[in-house]
Amino acid sequence: MSVDKSLAEPVRDPFPNAFARYLAATRPAFLTVTFAGSLIGLGTAFADGLSIDWARALVTILFALVAHAGANVVNDYFDALNGTDALNTELLHPYTGGSRFIQNGYLSLAEMRRFGYLLLAAVIPGGLWLTLGAGPGLLAIGLAGLLVAWAYSAPPFKLMSRGMGELAITAGWLLVVLGTDYVQRGELAALPLVAGLPFALLVAAILYINQFPDRRADEAAGKRTVVVRLGPRTASRGYVALVAFAHLWLAGALAVGAVPAGTALALLPLVFSVRAARALLADAEHPARLVAPIRDTIAAANLSGLLLAIGLGAAGLLA
Repeated sequence: MSVDKSLAEPVRDPFPNAFARYLAATRPAFLTVTFAGSLIGLGTAFADGLSIDWARALVTILFALVAHAGANVVNDYFDALNGTDALNTELLHPYTGGSRFIQNGYLSLAEMRRFGYLLLAAVIPGGLWLTLGAGPGLLAIGLAGLLVAWAYSAPPFKLMSRGMGELAITAGWLLVVLGTDYVQRGELAALPLVAGLPFALLVAAILYINQFPDRRADEAAGKRTVVVRLGPRTASRGYVALVAFAHLWLAGALAVGAVPAGTALALLPLVFSVRAARALLADAEHPARLVAPIRDTIAAANLSGLLLAIGLGAAGLLA
């Protein structure tokens, strides 16, 4: 099978200005899952009969995206610091191996560090303003989200390096749903937890499958991810269990009436998860063949999130 060489290492034209360069460093194409998670949070509030404050909703979405962007940049910084990205010769760009901005000389280590922490710090003023209207519970949700974004990569926690990256990602995107809902509702509720979990698990599946092409580099750099610990063959079965649990959770919630019937739409992307699982089981030990299942995993998470939000919105309209 021929391999597109562009997937091995990025080749970019010079950035026209500093803004474009720094924006690209955040890996904006991957921020779509945070947008989808925010829509789910708005959907759960609307499905429960609340009127949406759109000004506060837009601020919530904006700062959720900024927090995700900051986490991406901080992750790139620490992966450059520990040597993971420099060692990675099997990356499938732009899906795995980081942004390569440090390795290709677009930004220095110091510039990435400052930019990443600036983005995370920028979330604080917006979060405090939203807390004034929503209540102190939002402060706890926001601080937990920032902690997860930082601890995912940074010492002393280095959650991804300790095989807890999937747990961190699940928690992080569940907090996106909870936080967006809380801004509208002003209190915790069951629906965003129940509806948000399957989406958060599908987002975690993106991290999980991305570890397969990065496995050798991660192991050489001392990162003990789940795929490094289990090996590709066993870990591929773990992927199947993860995506199956996500879809089964939503199906079970529908069966017991814990989520509106319209959210059944979010089960349609199961076809992408099944296709990705079959491909991964067949080619887990051949990183160059994993572009298609990685794309399917990304599609499953984004489409499931968007369809879930649509189903929740429809429930609110019909209530």
